Amino acid sequence: CQQDVLFCTAAGLMTGTGNQAFSPDKPMTRAMLVTVLYRAAGEPSVSGISNPFTDVKQKDYFYNAVLWAYKNKVVTGTSADKFSPSANVTREQIATILYRYMGEPTATGSLSGYSDRAKVSSYATTAMQWAIGKGYITGTTKTTLSPDGNATRAQVAVMLHRFLTF
Repeated sequence: CQQDVLFCTAAGLMTGTGNQAFSPDKPMTRAMLVTVLYRAAGEPSVSGISNPFTDVKQKDYFYNAVLWAYKNKVVTGTSADKFSPSANVTREQIATILYRYMGEPTATGSLSGYSDRAKVSSYATTAMQWAIGKGYITGTTKTTLSPDGNATRAQVAVMLHRFLTF
C-alpha cells in the first residue's frame, strides 16, 4: 500500500491532506476521485462546459475536474442538479467511474466466486466484472467484494496504481 501511495503522490495524482499527512484511512470522496482522474487525463480545458450541478461552485478545488468528468461521461450526478462532492465513494462506484473513464470496454471478469455478489448494484455489475477481470479491484477477502463499502484513500491509491500500470 505504501508503494501505491508513493506512486500516486509522485505522479501528482493525489496530494496529502495537510501538514505532510496523507490520511490513508480517510474515506475518498467523489470530488477527490474525479480530481485524481482529471489530473491523470492531463487537466484538459473545460472552457465552454456548462455546470449542471448546484452544489459545485467555480471556487471549489474540484470544479474543473467535475466539469471534465461530466462532459466526458465519466460521472453522473447523484440527481439531475446535484453532484454530492463530499459523498464518500464506494468500491462499486470506483469501478464504474474507472470503467466509464476507459470508454466502457468489454468486461471479462466474473463475480461468481464472491458471496456478496448480489449486493453489487445493477448499474455497476458490468463495471465490477471489468475491474475484477483486469485486476484493478480485488475482493476485500477471498470471497467478498464489499461493493457498497466506502473506499479509503489508501485503497483508491492501490486501485489507481494498478489501473495506471497494469
